[in-house]
Amino acid sequence: MKKIITRTLTATALLLATSQAFSVEQPNRTECIAPAKPGGGFDLTCKLIQVSLQETKAIDKPMRVTYMPGGVGAVAYNAIVAQRPAEFGTVVAFSGGSLLNLSQGKFGRYNVDDVKWLAAVGTDYGMIAVRADSPYKNLKDLMDAFQKDPNSVVFGAGASIGSQDWMKTALLARQVGVDPHKMRYVAFEGGGEPVTALLGNHIQAVSGDLSEMVPHLKGDKLRVLAVYAEERLPGELANVPTAKEQGFDLVWPIIRGFYVGPKVSEEEYQWWIDTFKKMMDTEEFKKQRDLRGLFEFNMTGKELDTYVKSQVNQYREQAKTFGLAK
Repeated sequence: MKKIITRTLTATALLLATSQAFSVEQPNRTECIAPAKPGGGFDLTCKLIQVSLQETKAIDKPMRVTYMPGGVGAVAYNAIVAQRPAEFGTVVAFSGGSLLNLSQGKFGRYNVDDVKWLAAVGTDYGMIAVRADSPYKNLKDLMDAFQKDPNSVVFGAGASIGSQDWMKTALLARQVGVDPHKMRYVAFEGGGEPVTALLGNHIQAVSGDLSEMVPHLKGDKLRVLAVYAEERLPGELANVPTAKEQGFDLVWPIIRGFYVGPKVSEEEYQWWIDTFKKMMDTEEFKKQRDLRGLFEFNMTGKELDTYVKSQVNQYREQAKTFGLAK
């Protein structure tokens, strides 16, 4: 009997010790790295959780947002993996564009396995926009002009050749029989700069993400010709036609989320997963997500890790068809 009681007490003590070991306090300081200049999609993604974590009281002190532009996430990815791999309080924003660049080996010596994929907080959709006074009233008008004279249309976007913004435009070009490598394409750093260039009449069309355009749509300065979704989006965006309904077979969702460094402990990683799950279930978060033009896409931890790696493989195969990946 004494042996049984002793064993039971020992087991209970181990359970208590284990539970204490796995209980992690929130980080003393939190930071969200937006891997671009202020004003684009990464900034939007960081601001979404900065506000939501504070409003839901998941953290005691405000999260800091910092900017680390370069290579649609490449500079930030390398910095976290090589220099700051164990920072519990630091999360880094990523998008579908980051995954596309990873698939093409544009993040240097690091690959998709070198960070811990944390949470997806929403999805965006690709789009193409022109000035409100543009002669192109719909996507067909723009692509007809481009097909007749590829030099007559200059496309601008917040990323380089081979990026998702380039890829979306290249897929349209291919559908009207124009060699994508003959497009006039101007690459900017971040989503805000091509809009400025468009408004200044330096380019004729912007290829980007719909959420980046939402703040500009209310000023009647831009016209979104098409959104790359399966169906028209709800609410204020319901009047934006899809590319598909205009005869172009192009659907391009853009996941938005976060990762942490590879040496963040499993217990700390789990703290973030639990925190994101609780936050994404709140009305405060849903309101903030809607305000930023994002749509529901909640995924965390191992499920997200599987999804991300699958997407990178798909993007790699797509990039190969344009001669952009091996």
